[in-house]
Amino acid sequence: MSTAAETPGLAVDIAGLHKSFGPVEVLRGIDMQVKRGEVVCIIGPSGSGKSTLLRCVNLLEEPTAGSVVVNEVELTDPDVDIDAARTKIGMVFQSFNLFSHLNVLNNITVAQIKVLKRGKAEAERTALANLERVGLTGRGTAMPSELSGGQQQRVAIARALSMNPDVMLFDEPTSALDPELVGDVLAVMRRLADEGMTMLVVTHEMQFAREVADRVLFMDGGVIVEEGLSEEVIGDPQEERTRAFLSRVLNPVHVNGPD
Repeated sequence: MSTAAETPGLAVDIAGLHKSFGPVEVLRGIDMQVKRGEVVCIIGPSGSGKSTLLRCVNLLEEPTAGSVVVNEVELTDPDVDIDAARTKIGMVFQSFNLFSHLNVLNNITVAQIKVLKRGKAEAERTALANLERVGLTGRGTAMPSELSGGQQQRVAIARALSMNPDVMLFDEPTSALDPELVGDVLAVMRRLADEGMTMLVVTHEMQFAREVADRVLFMDGGVIVEEGLSEEVIGDPQEERTRAFLSRVLNPVHVNGPD
C-alpha cells in the first residue's frame, strides 16, 4: 500500500503518477493529495493532462507508473478489486453518458440494482431523493431526449450520488452545455461542496473555482505547475505559465469586437 495507512484523513493520495499513450507522455510525475471534504479544482490549457489525471483516479485510464490511493485503497495494486473500489468513486463526464433508451428513474436505479444489489424499491427511493437534491423533482418518467443538456447533466450527478460515493470526480461537467444552462449545474455542485462532499473538478469555470474550491491546481505539459488556495492561484498566480493562461481565459480577445 501507499502512505494511506499513515494519512487516514486523505481521500485521494497520488504519488509519482505517469501516463503515456504510445510514445506520448501525457502525465509526467504527478504528486497530489485531496483531504476528505475538500474541493480541489484542476485548471489548465487543453492537452495539459487534466482529464487524463482525473481518469487515472478511478483507473478508467491505467497509469504507466506511480500509485493511486483512494479511501485508503491502493487502486494501482494488481490485487485490488477495482470494481468494488469504483463503487465509492462517483464520476460525472462532459457528455452526460445517460442511457437514451431508459427514462430518468431507470437511468439512476440500474447501477444501484446491478452493482450495489439494492432492491428496486430502495433504489427508487434513493433516486427520487437525489433527483430532488439536484432540482429535478417530478422528472423521473422523462426520457433523456426530453431534457435540456443541463437537466441531463443534473440527472448524471444524481445517478453518481445514488451510489453513495465518498469522492466525486467531475470532468469539465459544463463544457458541453449552452451558456444559459451552466448555472444550474454549478449551483448543484456548490450545494454538494457545502454539504462536505469530497470533489475533484476539472473545469474552465474560473469563477466557480475561485469561489468554491479549497485549492486550485494549475496543470500544463503533464505536470502541476502551481497549486494553492483558490484566491492565491487565480487571484495572484506566481508562475509565468499560470499568469499567461489566466490572462487568456479571464480576458479573452474578441476578434470582432464586443457583442
